[in-house]
Amino acid sequence: MPMWLPKTLQVAETTEFKYLPRHIGLMMDGNGRWAQQRGLTRLEGHRHGTQNVRRALDACARYDIRIVTLYVFSTENWGRPKEEIEGFFDLLAQVIDRETENFRRQGVRLVHSGSLEGIPPALAERVRYAVGITRENRDYVLNVAFNYGGRMEILRAARSILADGIPADALSEELFERYLYTAGLGDMDLVIRTGGDERLSNFFPWQAAGSVFYSTRTFWPDFDENELVKALSAYNCLFESLE
Repeated sequence: MPMWLPKTLQVAETTEFKYLPRHIGLMMDGNGRWAQQRGLTRLEGHRHGTQNVRRALDACARYDIRIVTLYVFSTENWGRPKEEIEGFFDLLAQVIDRETENFRRQGVRLVHSGSLEGIPPALAERVRYAVGITRENRDYVLNVAFNYGGRMEILRAARSILADGIPADALSEELFERYLYTAGLGDMDLVIRTGGDERLSNFFPWQAAGSVFYSTRTFWPDFDENELVKALSAYNCLFESLE
C-alpha cells in the first residue's frame, strides 16, 4: 500500500497505463468559482479545496506517482483581498497541524518552494517545522509551492550563484538546478491545471519547461481520481503517438 495512504483505506483497482509521470504538478485553481456557483463565500471554496488535497494525493499514490508539487499560494495572490488571504492562511495552518505527523509516519518528505518573507511568523514556523521533521523521509515527496513565483525563483538562483563566485564558464543546467527550490526532485513530467485556464501563470518555468500540460474545466474541489485518470490518459496518448 502506498505510504501516504491511510492504513484503513481500501485501495481501489486502478487503470493500467504504459506511461506514468514520475513528478506531477497540480495547479489547484477554481476554488472561488466553485464556491460562487453554490452561493458560498470564497473562503468556503478554499476550505473545500484544502480538504480535497488528501483525496488528490491518495489518487496519485494509487498510480505510484511519488513526487507531487502543489501550487498553494503564488506571489501574485497577494493582490487578493486581505480578509481572503488571512482566512486562507488560517486554513493552511490547520492543514499543517493536522497532516504533518501523518506525513512523517507515512514516509512523505515535505519540501517548501517559495519565500517565507512577509508570512505571519506563526505560520512560517509551522512550515519550517513540517519541512524539518519530514526531512529524512524517502518514500514520497510533497513539494508545496507557497508564496512562490517562477521568475523570483530563477532570480534567486542566479543571485546565489553570483554570491558563491561561480564563474560563467563553470555554469551548466545541472549546476543551476542545484540552486532551485526543487534541487534533486527533477523536472515535472505532467502539469495539471484545474478550473479551465490554459496558462502556466509563473508556475515553475524551469522545471516545467518540457512537461505535458493538461487543463481541465473541473474546479479543484471536485478534482478526484476520475479526473486524474483523464489526465493520465491524455499523457499516455501523447507518448503512444510518438512511438
